[in-house]
Amino acid sequence: MGNHTQVSEFILLGLSEQPLHRQIFFGLSFGLYLIGCMGNLLTILAIVRDPHLHSPMYFLLSNLSLLDICFTSTTIPKMLVNHMCENTTISFSACLAQMYFFIAFGAADSILLSAMAYDCYLAICCPLHYVTIMSILWCASLVLIPWISANLVSMVHTILMIHLSFCTNRIPHFFCDLNALIKLSCSDTQVNEMLVLVLGGSVVLIPFVYIMASYTPIAVAVWKLPSAQGRWKAFSTCGSHLCVVSLFYGTIIGVYFNPASTQTTQKDMAATVMYTMVTPMLNPFIYSLRNRDLKGALGRLLRRNHFAKPL
Repeated sequence: MGNHTQVSEFILLGLSEQPLHRQIFFGLSFGLYLIGCMGNLLTILAIVRDPHLHSPMYFLLSNLSLLDICFTSTTIPKMLVNHMCENTTISFSACLAQMYFFIAFGAADSILLSAMAYDCYLAICCPLHYVTIMSILWCASLVLIPWISANLVSMVHTILMIHLSFCTNRIPHFFCDLNALIKLSCSDTQVNEMLVLVLGGSVVLIPFVYIMASYTPIAVAVWKLPSAQGRWKAFSTCGSHLCVVSLFYGTIIGVYFNPASTQTTQKDMAATVMYTMVTPMLNPFIYSLRNRDLKGALGRLLRRNHFAKPL
């Protein structure tokens, strides 16, 4: 089993140890986090306040926005505070809590994206049966299933992590990443590594394959549209969705399903930044601002708040 060392706290080494690079990363991280939170929060408020948007598609979208806010908030605020206070330590219990919520929100995000692809498939390929299939109960299930299954997966990883001993307390990352913690352990981590692949496959690979497969009949249905302008608009929207989805899943797969990766590298760090900061910031722009109904609701929300301010 090796040398059993129970650490009381970890040291997060961050994105870079160079002072200039740390300043740049701080500005970029703060900007991406602020834009992402504001965009997702406005999306949720617009959907809640507008009765015309109380439909399954927007219900799923509002939950995606909520998950994106929670997902980024598990890591970015702590990293920003560490930089400002120049204190990079995190207690063992806080580290496990951060890892738990990061996995839970990330996995729920992944599964919910596949639910949104299913909703899109039904709306385009089976429009006559859409209202019947997407009942209130089924719509609620599509949201509850990601939350419940993601928390179960996260619970398994966290319980196993508690029983590991560590050779060092220096984490070469900006948060308590599952892979980074496993690589620091002196214990036998075969079970942990196997479950990263097995459970990770269930919440990452399967949803990704399903999303890519569901867009094939959607593309065929769009191609049959009589209007060339309508086809171009639909392909543009679907292409944007697929680009963000590919960026999100591609970077996660590169980090957690790469057997050649034995230590946290700069490439892994860059990929992590993509799925923890960039894609949550892009989601409200891709899914919301390209939607005419939601853009109208956002405009009405902002105008209402502007006129109400003097009161």
